[in-house]
Amino acid sequence: MPSRRPEILAPAGDLDSLRAALAAGADAVYFGLDEGFNARARADNFSLERLPETMVLVHRAGARAYVTLNTLVFEPELPLVERILRRVAESGVDALIIQDPAIALLARAICPQLELHASTQMTVSSAEGIRFARGLGVTRVVVPRELSTAEIRRLASQTDMELEVFIHGALCMSWSGQCLTSEAWGGRSANRGQCAQSCRLPYDLVVDHQTRDLGDVRYLLSPKDLAGVRAVPDLVDIGVHSLKIEGRLKGPQYVTTTVQGYRRWVDGVVAGKPDERQLEKDLADMSLTYSRGFSNGFLGGSDHQTLVEGRFPKHRGLYLGRVRSVSGKEVFVTPDERPWTGGLGLGEQRPEAPSGPIASPLPGGEPTPAAVDPRPGMGVVFDANAPEDKHEPGGPIFRVERKGQGWVLGFGHPGPDLGRVAPGQRVWLNSDPSLARRTEGLLAHGEPEGRIPLTLKVSGAEGTPLRLHASAWGHECSAESPTPLTASRGKGLDEALLKDKLGAFGGTPFTLARLDCAELAPGLHLPVSELKALRRDAVAELTAAVERGHQRTVVETPVLEQVRASLLARVPEVAAEETPRLLPMCRNDAQLEAVLAAGLREVELDWMEMVGLQRAVERARAAGLRVTIATVRVQKPGEEGYDARIDKLRPDAVLVRHWGALMHFLERPAGQPRPVLHGDFSLNVTNSLTAAHLLGLGLDTLTFSHDLDETQLFSLLDHTPAHRFAVALHHHIATFHTEHCVYSHTLSNGRDFKSCGRPCEKHQISLRDRIGLEHPVIVDVGCRNTVFNAQAQSAASLVPKLLERGVRRFRVEFVRESQEEATRVLGAYQELLAGRISPAEAVRRTAVHEQFGVTRGTMKVLSTPPSAH
Repeated sequence: MPSRRPEILAPAGDLDSLRAALAAGADAVYFGLDEGFNARARADNFSLERLPETMVLVHRAGARAYVTLNTLVFEPELPLVERILRRVAESGVDALIIQDPAIALLARAICPQLELHASTQMTVSSAEGIRFARGLGVTRVVVPRELSTAEIRRLASQTDMELEVFIHGALCMSWSGQCLTSEAWGGRSANRGQCAQSCRLPYDLVVDHQTRDLGDVRYLLSPKDLAGVRAVPDLVDIGVHSLKIEGRLKGPQYVTTTVQGYRRWVDGVVAGKPDERQLEKDLADMSLTYSRGFSNGFLGGSDHQTLVEGRFPKHRGLYLGRVRSVSGKEVFVTPDERPWTGGLGLGEQRPEAPSGPIASPLPGGEPTPAAVDPRPGMGVVFDANAPEDKHEPGGPIFRVERKGQGWVLGFGHPGPDLGRVAPGQRVWLNSDPSLARRTEGLLAHGEPEGRIPLTLKVSGAEGTPLRLHASAWGHECSAESPTPLTASRGKGLDEALLKDKLGAFGGTPFTLARLDCAELAPGLHLPVSELKALRRDAVAELTAAVERGHQRTVVETPVLEQVRASLLARVPEVAAEETPRLLPMCRNDAQLEAVLAAGLREVELDWMEMVGLQRAVERARAAGLRVTIATVRVQKPGEEGYDARIDKLRPDAVLVRHWGALMHFLERPAGQPRPVLHGDFSLNVTNSLTAAHLLGLGLDTLTFSHDLDETQLFSLLDHTPAHRFAVALHHHIATFHTEHCVYSHTLSNGRDFKSCGRPCEKHQISLRDRIGLEHPVIVDVGCRNTVFNAQAQSAASLVPKLLERGVRRFRVEFVRESQEEATRVLGAYQELLAGRISPAEAVRRTAVHEQFGVTRGTMKVLSTPPSAH
């Protein structure tokens, strides 16, 4: 039985890119709206007013359209979201891609038939997490880009949910939905579609408080782009529903080359005839259009030596070679081995050339574009050996002369500043005008035709009308001839004639897939003009139905207040505490000792590697403290044992950080007790609908999302029980949470935890940014890295207002603080909550022992609320 071909899902950042995707053969497109709430706010996006027209364009091309509403929603924005959802449902959009549960809850109330896809921003990474998403009405999950094909296969075996997999494009260094760098450092949240791309900035490596010279390797968090071609056979075999191309900020040329390339490759794989030579050519075209260098991403498993190249953060294209000499307006370039991508190795010199590629679990290794000879008109760029140079030398080639194994490249005006080009520099081909012409030609052909399969059934007998039934894409219509069938003097209405006259769908969206004549008596006649008229009528009716999309019920009256009231009615009553509670979060024994000495009643343990956790639990219990254990931040298929380890320690409470853990601790057999469940910031609660839903499911408390400022936080409290929330009073915000291990990449030559030698057990790493702040990097039990902000953030100034509103849980989180530092920080906040010192004095006392000071951070007051756009 042949494999089902997965959907090719293309990005559309503007109308030209959408047209290019359809013309190139995409099965579906995804895009955002001008009204906001999509994870690519900087794309041109699409107008809600003209969305019905856009749907007509997409549906006539035989494709589906998914609208991205995949950001968090703040409380004051819920009425606007409701209005947008109603218009989207009426427009005929095929599905929504969402992050915030609130959007799912509203969408189900407005239009129950509207299909919902869980964005990778929702961080649904396990079968247990999928059960949470299913409860929201989700029918498809976009799996995190950190999952390997083996993990996707395992996930698919545990659920019947449709799975969508990113197959090509830029990789986020952080787990999607778990990146807070933009919010912490720039006040523009990635969870709001305003990613500042902090991963593409240069950093210095600080090892055990000493700066390590890595030469020109500065972009330690900037991954190469994903080209998942080698994973396609496995993904087809697994039965994933959709292969997704990233790139809503890229143009029509990028969309054309990627869609055409993957369409050809996927079709070949499904047919059992993959064309490797064509694949290499297609990868070369993709590289010339946009590439930071290609890798398997995580589809082949972790490979900490090849994911990050480290020398540049932006488009490079195809590697050509090295400069050998420069003379006047000419540069002599000779081929070179592929640029080095291996580990840095503590105390070792970075090799000038690779000794060979590291074996990949994916057949065929890394995706390799075909070698391309330079041609006049192509663009080149030279590595200027200046990591922060925004104006590297480069420009169009005017003349090419073959010389031995290399090329003499001649330049004119405009052209590169060859005074900055020197022997030894790398040279890249980074554009090709022929690709732009190909896209222009494709768009010039107009709308695609004949892509919707249509089935015809004809029936009738002598003396009755010819009855025609047509169906396409779930739509049906029927028609009858105005005159009855008569006996034919010849062959009559045989199958060949009917196919010719009824199946002539040129210039329409349809193609004849099947003709059923079983119920048509033989030897009958009908004028050809009537056959054509029946065809035209059927095409007109089906075209209109296809353009509109499937019939839906859309509730026209407002639903927000009703949905909120219904959700809040399911939240069980819990008595509020009289006095505020300081919740210290410890990550090592020294900090725990400070907590014990402070005389507190409760402690949260975030033993990120879980080593020594049992001993810490016993130590805290012996001192009479209530013990809360934090789960890992994310959990992949096969990692369910982490939650089971927490279970065995029988904590008083669990700090839940991902949807899988939520379901694990909620789904208990009848009569089996469960610990108290606190939801952490990583669940991204920013509005009352999401909050009420989670409290109604069984979470005992929630932590405010770090995306909230003061205004947004108090707006949320207007509609929710304040005593069911905790606020991060003092913490180093967890900026990146990444599958890539900086320790393994920089301090070893190992590709994963099996071969890295565990340098994290011997060394401490920080990343120093451009303004000199050193951000700690800590490894967890899954070998994932969390980069914590160098500066602690304090919400001390809000404490009086929060206490007045009824908030009683105030968390203080430690990262690498010593026992003395933790003692002083705890003392300051104990005094603050007791009303013995002012917020300003609390901040002053805590800042004394912070290397980089304390800021107001995300709990700032904005003069104007952030735009939804």
